Amino acid sequence: MILALTGGTGGAKLVKGLAAEIDPADLTIICNTADDAIFHGLHVSPDIDTIVYTLAGLNDEEKGWGMAGESFVGLEQLRRLGEEVWFKLGDKDLATHILRTDLLRQGLTLSEATRRIRSALGIQSEILPMSDDRIESRIVTANGEISFQEYFVRERWAPEVKRVFFAGVDQSKPASRVLQAIANAAGIVICPSNPITSIGPILAVPGIRQALREARGKIVAVSPIIARAAISGPAHTLMGTHGLEPSVRGVAKAYADLLDVLIVGREDQSLQSEIEKLGVKPVSADIRMNSLADKRRLARQVLALLSK
Repeated sequence: MILALTGGTGGAKLVKGLAAEIDPADLTIICNTADDAIFHGLHVSPDIDTIVYTLAGLNDEEKGWGMAGESFVGLEQLRRLGEEVWFKLGDKDLATHILRTDLLRQGLTLSEATRRIRSALGIQSEILPMSDDRIESRIVTANGEISFQEYFVRERWAPEVKRVFFAGVDQSKPASRVLQAIANAAGIVICPSNPITSIGPILAVPGIRQALREARGKIVAVSPIIARAAISGPAHTLMGTHGLEPSVRGVAKAYADLLDVLIVGREDQSLQSEIEKLGVKPVSADIRMNSLADKRRLARQVLALLSK
């Protein structure tokens, strides 16, 4: 079994490539849930949903989020009723959140609700929340503290960030089967996701980082950074809040205690010796994923490194 840690659109791209290159039933995904939020009374799990829609073939490839062929009639009516609608929830997307919220109200865990949803859509890969406990990424700016979704979506990651922390993480525990999946994995992939707000919360859940250090499978990460800028999103602007240089060297430092190999862009070959000093083996490749062929090519490279 191959295990992937992911959050955001970059991670979903690699997951799609992996699912196309191996038996999807042999792929397990641990998703960040610190971006989860309540909108209009509904529990929204953006990173889980991105993986679900991607593996079900329902995702909007152009936007990188949400479902293809989406409409926003419900959201427009909420706007007319005076509600804030800066977080875009499409009509088909709303169905997912309605079902999840109902299942949680019935007493199911987020893991159990996720299993119900992915099974209903015919997804063979296991999708595991990092935790069934409530954890929330909080962003401290000069104007006060806001949620990650307020920072990323409403404010379009414009405010200067002074601190990022994960509310509730110290009291949390890994979701059911997370530690077992890490222990049983033949290889583990850290997807090209934001090291601070996508992978960071997963590693902050008590027990997960130590389990990865002790994992029998090789751990390979793909850098989300090329030439000091994120391929997408604000990773490079947030890394400094955790004392990390916004570069592949900073990515290597973030994962150095558990990582075997870091795949970096060809543009960053000059930093390979610096990465080696951290005890991580660097491998250069074309890490941009603009097409399905790109995703599958990179997935094959990852799988080859895991099998060595």
